[in-house]
Amino acid sequence: MTIGHLNSSEIRLSCNLETVSFKTTADVPPLEGMIGQERAVKATEFGLKIKRPGYNIFMTGLTGTGKSSYAQSIVEIISAEETVPDDWLYVYNFEHPGEPIALNLPAGTGTDFRHHIEELLEDLKENIPKAFDGEDYERQKSVHVKEFQDARAEYLDELNKVAQEKGFALKRTSSGFVTIPMEDGEQIGEDEYAKLDQEKKDELEKKSSEVQIKAMEIMRKVQKLEKELKEKLKELDQEVGMAAVGHLFNELKEQYGQYPEVKKYLQAFQEDVLSNLSDFRSDEEDQQNPMMWLRQQGQEQSDRRYKVNLLVDNRETEGAPMVYETNPSYYNLLGRVEYENRFGTVMTDFTMIKSGALHRANGGYLILQARDVLTSIQSWEVLKRVLRTREIRIENISEHFGLVAMSTLRPQPIPLNVKVVMIGNPFIYFLLYHYDEDFRKLFKIKADFDIEMERQDDNVLKMASFISFHCNSQGLRHFDRAAVGEIVEYSTRLAENQDKLSTRFNEIVDLLFESDAWADLEGAELVDKNHVGKAMEEMVYRSNKYEQKIIDSIKEGEILLDLEGQKIGQVNALSVIDQGDYRFGRPSRITASTYLGRKGIINIERESELSGRIHSKGILILNGYLGAKYGTLVPLNLTASLCFEQSYGGVDGDSASAAELLSLLSSLAEVPLRQELAVTGSINQKGEIQPVGGVSAKIEGFYMACKVKGLTGGQGVIIPGKNKKSLMLKKEVVEAVEKGSFNIYTIDTVDDGLELLSGIEPGRLTEEGTFSEGSFNQKVLEKLQQFNEILSRDNSREKTDRENGDRDGI
Repeated sequence: MTIGHLNSSEIRLSCNLETVSFKTTADVPPLEGMIGQERAVKATEFGLKIKRPGYNIFMTGLTGTGKSSYAQSIVEIISAEETVPDDWLYVYNFEHPGEPIALNLPAGTGTDFRHHIEELLEDLKENIPKAFDGEDYERQKSVHVKEFQDARAEYLDELNKVAQEKGFALKRTSSGFVTIPMEDGEQIGEDEYAKLDQEKKDELEKKSSEVQIKAMEIMRKVQKLEKELKEKLKELDQEVGMAAVGHLFNELKEQYGQYPEVKKYLQAFQEDVLSNLSDFRSDEEDQQNPMMWLRQQGQEQSDRRYKVNLLVDNRETEGAPMVYETNPSYYNLLGRVEYENRFGTVMTDFTMIKSGALHRANGGYLILQARDVLTSIQSWEVLKRVLRTREIRIENISEHFGLVAMSTLRPQPIPLNVKVVMIGNPFIYFLLYHYDEDFRKLFKIKADFDIEMERQDDNVLKMASFISFHCNSQGLRHFDRAAVGEIVEYSTRLAENQDKLSTRFNEIVDLLFESDAWADLEGAELVDKNHVGKAMEEMVYRSNKYEQKIIDSIKEGEILLDLEGQKIGQVNALSVIDQGDYRFGRPSRITASTYLGRKGIINIERESELSGRIHSKGILILNGYLGAKYGTLVPLNLTASLCFEQSYGGVDGDSASAAELLSLLSSLAEVPLRQELAVTGSINQKGEIQPVGGVSAKIEGFYMACKVKGLTGGQGVIIPGKNKKSLMLKKEVVEAVEKGSFNIYTIDTVDDGLELLSGIEPGRLTEEGTFSEGSFNQKVLEKLQQFNEILSRDNSREKTDRENGDRDGI
């Protein structure tokens, strides 16, 4: 037999720090790096070092294991050693205005370039008007105008001379020249013209046509002169403008000559300025124009095309950028093109292009929470797209759904070079890995964070360094040596393993904060173990209202629970109620009824649809055990019902399967079992007791029930032997065990449990196919044999009745 009776030193592993060198955490250097996550750290460091497409990192693990804080700290360290990426700008596309041009310049140069363009624009507004207001320009312009006027006068004189020779005077109208006949130097009126004979009229018409033809010829020459004048004035403007601005552009072209795209943009800029010199020239008449405000609005819009939109400014960035985007919506990731209302019309331009997290993280690292990305509309899809194409293309989300059809900008895409670190839980990771074919191609590095680490001396010291780090960074009081020991024991309790420490650092940090608060209320300079203990008590008190009500119900007898004596077919089982922020053990009565039949084991919880799948599986395992143990010796003509008494909610898990089997065997053997002991543990078909979770909480729950009803010294809990290392009980329970008023036993098999609860030897199988006389298993076997004998007599009687009935019929 392998029944164990645990002493107080085995149910709680104390943390003895008397041999360490520090007295308080002020003497301990703050923690650098991660504690207890060697596998995840190694994977993360590899993922950050490999610079290949698709080697993005997915950090997975339960909440509170330090994924987010570690991601930020390690990326910050690695990024500091890397090169600062370029600045990115958007400028006007003079050839295709709807497609702004993306330019990149070394970090910090983008701001200088924008400043230089702003200065250039101011110089243009100052130099161009001055150049055209100068005497030299007016003199050259006057020469061209005078040449035109003189040539035009010559042509008009020639036309007048021809008209006079033909006997006509010319009158200019908006549509050309009108010929008026002359006689003796006087114009012929309409009445006089009507009195002329037809021959004279025909002669005048002929001469008038000749004059009109000559006039058309002269007008063509004059129009040609006007066109030539415009060309000369345009060339003059170009020469004057070039003289005024050429040196300004040449200086910038020389300064940014090593950047071909920037130089190309400056050339297009210059050509556009020379083509639109009128936009820069001031006109005194325009200043007095009542519609001047409208012209100014147009001028402001015109000036916008000469601006620079500095999209990403890495001037103050040290190393590669690290961006932790807490709200990864579609636009926050990808950027957007904004709009504004101008005189009732929605307008936009390249200056209203705004950067997203991908732009700011370009050349560095982007940290995201997987849940936030997946719950934001289109964020996951756009993230996959940019990682596949390795370019950032700003688009309106409404276009993907066809909601709004409107013209908008198509900014040139920006090449993307970013390492994405996604943080999520294991469930999200498995869903994406199995149901999203792109995920495994884009996130090839899995950093799996564990929830526990080895309780070794170096890790205990690292825990002290962890506490020191938070004391320094959060302004907490330092913890003395005993207080650190309490924190270590609390961490072991969270891990549910005496050889482990929990890596659920969020809960540990919460305890640090609250311990510091209680020390502050007492005015203490250091946090001691009493403050830590007080903090843990208060944390429990805030959440244990339901547990206390159950204990009160047990005390008042509303929940039926026998804690003394012996009963047939009845065992006290233990379960865990998990409220999320708090979980506790609840003792429950399990009863079994057995009788002749062929239905096997009836799970009342399942029949009433209160049983979970794992609990139902545990019941089926009981059938397997009974068949293997007794079914080879005697047919199992048995019906048994099992029930969690006073259970009105769902029941799941198999940790009560040992208690259920023991109560069933007690009912069959008609042997009473001790009610002062509670049982937890699952079984397999071989009758071995398997470890279960929440053992400490279960023991404490039963201890509280015994305490309110009165401790007798014989009460206790039976747990699987494999759960011995899982114990980290409260000090009150440890003291009760030490005094002998409460007991904790371990068993490895069902037979161990039978002997401990009944005081009867379980019995071994003999060569004759029976168990030793008077043993528990022999009593079970005898009861099953009785069922078979009764069934055999009934079958014989039925057979005899049928035969007699057949003879009577004959």
